[in-house]
Amino acid sequence: MRKLSNIQSKNIIITGASSGIGHMMAIQVAKQGGNPILVARTEARLKKLQEQLVDTYDVDCRFYVVDLLDLQAWNNCLHKIVEDVQQIDAIINNAGFGIFDYIEKSDWNKIESMVQLNILALIRAVHQLLPHFIERKQGHIINIGSQAGKIATPKSAVYSATKHAVIGFTNALRLEVEEKGIFVTSVNLGPVRTNFFELADPSGTYQHSVDRFMLDPETVAKKVVGILFTNKREINMPRWMSAGSKMYQLFPSLMERLLKNQFNRK
Repeated sequence: MRKLSNIQSKNIIITGASSGIGHMMAIQVAKQGGNPILVARTEARLKKLQEQLVDTYDVDCRFYVVDLLDLQAWNNCLHKIVEDVQQIDAIINNAGFGIFDYIEKSDWNKIESMVQLNILALIRAVHQLLPHFIERKQGHIINIGSQAGKIATPKSAVYSATKHAVIGFTNALRLEVEEKGIFVTSVNLGPVRTNFFELADPSGTYQHSVDRFMLDPETVAKKVVGILFTNKREINMPRWMSAGSKMYQLFPSLMERLLKNQFNRK
């Protein structure tokens, strides 16, 4: 893989940085001497993480409190970040959420929020920062997708649709900017042991059924941060689920029959 530069002293925006994978990625960026720019809704968590990273790793860490569901506020925040920092080297679009439920039982407001956060807020960030990257002829955009964007299952129709959109957007964007010095990567994950499931699966049924297969958030964070500023097309984790998604693309009807019981474990 072609190396763009070292992560040392690079300014990297991480959305959804107050918990889960985003929190762990911020730590990994700081560990390697990068400057994490933390974005989330919860000020107390961001401030605590900022203080931890500055004290432990002596990096320039800033945080910005914003609700990404408010696209105008998010746009203003991005403008403020560029104004404050001047040079942005990468963004990891990590913020997102899912709710596992049948469509006929789903709350419309939650459906709309999933679409706004998982798709529109991500595209808004790219649209705002892309001219900055193009002008400098370098940058890295990492979009957190999901294996759910490759294999749709019952009770995840909207979530799968949003992640399918993220993967499609990322693939097209990569082709648009590949000659402009900008790297674009999608990260497609299976279930990760984070608080994601507190909202997605409050009953705990799905968590219980996939518990032994859950990815460790620190392992995921190390993998993602490790490919920063390299020309990496995709990260797919875990490998067995990635292999399953490839089989699904080739033989969808067969895979749906064979995995019907597994698909319905939510």
